[in-house]
Amino acid sequence: MDTPDAAPDAPAETGTDETVTELRVRAVQGLGQIAAAEWDACATSSETLSAGDETHNPFTSHAFLSALEDSGCVSRHTGWLPLHVAVEREGRLVGVAPCYLKSHSQGEYVFDHGWADAYERAGGAYYPKLQVSVPFTPVTGARFLIAPGQDVNEAASALVAGLRALRAETKASSIHVTFMQEREWGQAGELGFLQRIDQQFHWDNADYASFEDFLGALASRKRKVIRRERRDALANGITIEHVTGDALKPEHWDAFYSFYSDTGARKWGRPYLNRKFFDLVGARMPERVLLVLARREGRIIAGAINFIGDVALYGRNWGCIEDHPFLHFEVCYYQAIDYAIAHGLKRVEAGAQGEHKLARGYRPVLMHSAHDIADPALRRAVADYLKRERAHVIEAADALDTLTPFRRGEIDVVPDEPV
Repeated sequence: MDTPDAAPDAPAETGTDETVTELRVRAVQGLGQIAAAEWDACATSSETLSAGDETHNPFTSHAFLSALEDSGCVSRHTGWLPLHVAVEREGRLVGVAPCYLKSHSQGEYVFDHGWADAYERAGGAYYPKLQVSVPFTPVTGARFLIAPGQDVNEAASALVAGLRALRAETKASSIHVTFMQEREWGQAGELGFLQRIDQQFHWDNADYASFEDFLGALASRKRKVIRRERRDALANGITIEHVTGDALKPEHWDAFYSFYSDTGARKWGRPYLNRKFFDLVGARMPERVLLVLARREGRIIAGAINFIGDVALYGRNWGCIEDHPFLHFEVCYYQAIDYAIAHGLKRVEAGAQGEHKLARGYRPVLMHSAHDIADPALRRAVADYLKRERAHVIEAADALDTLTPFRRGEIDVVPDEPV
C-alpha cells in the first residue's frame, strides 16, 4: 500500500495534461496556485449550481479549502495530498475539481472500507485513490466547478478525462466523487461512473414565522416532547449565545476547540481539524461562521460550529465538558432551527447519520456519489453491490419518512403541556 510519503508527485506540467478539443487539463498541487477570485468564480457560477438553489457554498470556497491546506489538516502527511484538477483554455480557467490523492479512507463519510479490504485480500492495491470532495465535510455541493459562460457538459467531460489521466499517472485504483449534486451525479453516470446513494436528515423551513410556528406543524405529542426537551436542556441555569462575524474571539475558539478535540478523540482516535484551522476560517470567512455556545455560571460548557450558506445552515461539529440532559439537541438542532427561521434560510443540514434527528423534525434526504474503478473485476463486484444498496437505501428512506413528527391530518385533541 502506498503511504502519503511514498505517494507520487504530479507537477503542474506532467503526463496528466490531456487535450480535449482545445482544452488543457492539469493537476495543481494546492489552492495557492489558483487565484481565489478565479476559483470562487467557478464555485459560484450559475453553470456550477443546480436549480439556482445555493448561490454560495462555504465549503467549496477558496477560503475554506485553503484553510484546510494552510493549517496542515490536508497534506501529504495526513493522507490528503492536494491534486486539484484544472481545465484551461488559452490560459483562462474553464473548470476545477477539488481533488486529493489519498492513502486511506478516513474523513470521507461515504464508506468504502469493505471494498478496500476485499480488494487487498484478493491481492490488489486499493490505495492510493483519488477523492473529489471537501475533506471532513459530509455536505452536498458542486464538485465540478465550472467558470461562468462555459459549456457545462464540455467542462465536466474535460474534468473527468483529467481525473482519469491523473488516476493513471498516480497509479491510483479509483476515483471517488462524494456528496455531489444530483445533476453532476447524472453526468458522471453518463460518463461511466458507478452511482451510489446514501441518506442524511435535513430540516426544511416551510416559511415558519417562529419556532412555535414550526411546532404547530407537529403532532401534539411530538410538540410536547420537544418543548420539554428544550426546557430541560436549560434547567440548570444554562444560557445560549450565538457568535458570528467580528464577534468571534480567540477565547471562543479556545473553548470550542477543547470540546471538538475531546469529541474527536473519542470518536475517531484523533480529531481531523487542528486549532490553526479554526483561526484561519475565523479570519478568512467570519461572516460564514456561527458558533452556538452554552454557558453555565459564566463558563462555556458546550458548543457547536455551523457554517452559513445563502439558503442553508450547515451544522458541523459539537462538543461539551459537562453533560446535561438534551443539551446536545438544543445546541445542535433546535438552536439551528431557530437561527434558520430568524434569518430566512430554507433548510438546516445537521451532518451525517442520526435517525434520532427524525423526532426533531428532520427528514431523510438522499445523498449522491460516483465511483470510477480501474480494475474490471473490482468494478463488476462494486457495481453489483451498489445496485442492491441503492434499492435498500430508497426503501429505508421511504420508511423513515413515515416516522417524522409532522401532523398527518389528525385533529389536535390532546392539550399542550404548559412550559
